[in-house]
Amino acid sequence: MSDTRRQLKLAAFLPGGGARGGSWRRPEVDTTATSGFAVYSQVAQKLEAGCFDTLFMNDSVGISELDPQVLSRNTQALRWDPLTLLPALAVVTQRIGLTATANTSYNEPYTLARRFASLDELSGGRAGWNMVTSLGGGENFNLDSHMAHADRYARAEEFIDVITGLWDSWEDDAAVRDKATGIWLDVAKMHQINHKGAHFSVRGPLNAPRPIQGHPVVAQAGSSGPGRELAARTGELIFTAAQTMQEAQDFVGDITSRAARYGRTSDMFRILPGVSVITGATEAEAEAKYDALQDLQDMPARLKGISSFINIGVDLSAHPLDEPVPLPAVIPETNSHKSRQQLVLDLIRRENPTIRQLFRKLTAGGHRVLIGTPRAIADDFQAWFEAGAADGFTIMFPEIPGCVDDFVDDVVPELQRRGLFRTQYEGTTLRDHLGLRRPPNRFVANAAAAE
Repeated sequence: MSDTRRQLKLAAFLPGGGARGGSWRRPEVDTTATSGFAVYSQVAQKLEAGCFDTLFMNDSVGISELDPQVLSRNTQALRWDPLTLLPALAVVTQRIGLTATANTSYNEPYTLARRFASLDELSGGRAGWNMVTSLGGGENFNLDSHMAHADRYARAEEFIDVITGLWDSWEDDAAVRDKATGIWLDVAKMHQINHKGAHFSVRGPLNAPRPIQGHPVVAQAGSSGPGRELAARTGELIFTAAQTMQEAQDFVGDITSRAARYGRTSDMFRILPGVSVITGATEAEAEAKYDALQDLQDMPARLKGISSFINIGVDLSAHPLDEPVPLPAVIPETNSHKSRQQLVLDLIRRENPTIRQLFRKLTAGGHRVLIGTPRAIADDFQAWFEAGAADGFTIMFPEIPGCVDDFVDDVVPELQRRGLFRTQYEGTTLRDHLGLRRPPNRFVANAAAAE
């Protein structure tokens, strides 16, 4: 395997609702097309021309904030199902990875195992699964309220064991398709998982062949204590939010240390913190682009939505914009995004921002916002990469397709000139791009170990 630490890895975060923030309000934007397939097809092909490792679609299974002031301006309230959209994108692309979010809280392992195996087959081995516990939605799945945080992670820990077992149901060469004998399958190479646990009872086998990649690449995006533990045990592409290089370095160190307890080394995963990028030919041009996008947003509604999302015990929209954030004496415990709540609390205590300043920093949902020239963006990426703070980055685009075009046309060539990023794909699968090994079939490995 080649040295995968020599160059950055890049993922592209794509929102399920198409439009982001207030960008859809520009006069030239066709609002009927912002969430249509043509936009995603155009963006996916552009990212592939820029040699991105993967595009990554987030998802949710409900609408958490029903306040009319917030909901009426929420461009992500109506959205694609990633596992409907990504198979279509597989047909119009050839190399870029296709990573879909699907939660372990309100899905079943057997169903997701089939869908991701199918996506891997259809795409020629480019599927990735962003394994998350849901931030909400229990009321839509026969529950009175959202599943408790600890219960969600206990279910997720068992879920990953079941789904990977199902992907190993058939050995790679089980389909013999022998015309002379009439034998289609070598049933000796079929395995039932016969799983019975606290959350799932699954016999198997899966009625789909083993994925081209063995298993689709498993991404993980939780950064709470249980989330980090799950990422350390199972994650191969790890997304996180970090506002400072030190936070990112601490996260890398923590994941690496936790992973070692499971016999995993750092070459078995890639850590790609999120960053929202706005670039221009000059610093002033980049700042002007960002300010123009900010001016299109309804700040009171956005502040109310942010307050609900981070749940720090204060409605930011009810306070003067140019006064410091008034943190309450007791911070409420959240059953939703624990790691993001802590990140924002740390930011407030470290920098003591005004509400206006905090809003500016949280326009990407708590991920870092980076504004500057292509050279400045590349300088920042290089510094983080060489300091061991990241294996690459998950790029979040404040506007699509415009910001995608800017990044691919201007930032990617600057990274390539420095030898920090590929000029062509190394292989055909997502594992090839990331330099990750193809996992062995557990049943074959166990049989070999027993001999």
